[in-house]
Amino acid sequence: MQDSPAGPARVLVLYFSKEGHTKLMADLVAEGAGTVPDTEVRLRSVEEATADDLVWCDGIAVGSPTYLGSIAWEMKRWWDVVAYPLWSKIDGKIGCAFSSEGGLAGGGELTCLALQVVLMNFGLLVFGVPDYTAPGQTLHYGAVCAGRPRNDGEREACRRLGRRLAEWTQKLVCRREEFDPLQAAYPRFP
Repeated sequence: MQDSPAGPARVLVLYFSKEGHTKLMADLVAEGAGTVPDTEVRLRSVEEATADDLVWCDGIAVGSPTYLGSIAWEMKRWWDVVAYPLWSKIDGKIGCAFSSEGGLAGGGELTCLALQVVLMNFGLLVFGVPDYTAPGQTLHYGAVCAGRPRNDGEREACRRLGRRLAEWTQKLVCRREEFDPLQAAYPRFP
């Protein structure tokens, strides 16, 4: 966790992607986090991320494709093996989730919830986003796309998730009230 509010907010976007769809979402989440001033963003796949990346961050967005309505085993393994020694040592960081799914109603929201459960077991504070990024396009449980992000609403949902993560991290960890996402000026309900 941040020792003082003077340093930048540190956001990790951690993902697993087999077909490249979740990677595209991760890129957009990282882009959104990077729009918040004084925020440093690391984008890492589970193949390259280390426990040091998790210690480094103040906030984390985790993304996984949906397999059988849940997390890809590669993501789950990362938490079971790489992150496990940090259990109870990363308590209080901010977290959120995103997922790609094979088709509409393919279980992406269930995957986001499963990812949030993993984060909560490590003591992270998780959040949802009540905003709509297009008519009928929201991210209450995290950003979800059927395949790759295909339209402006889906791309904005990913960016918005990253932005909200950086804003909450700035407010709650770095204690910078001016970044309160509830005071943000972007459209919430088109």
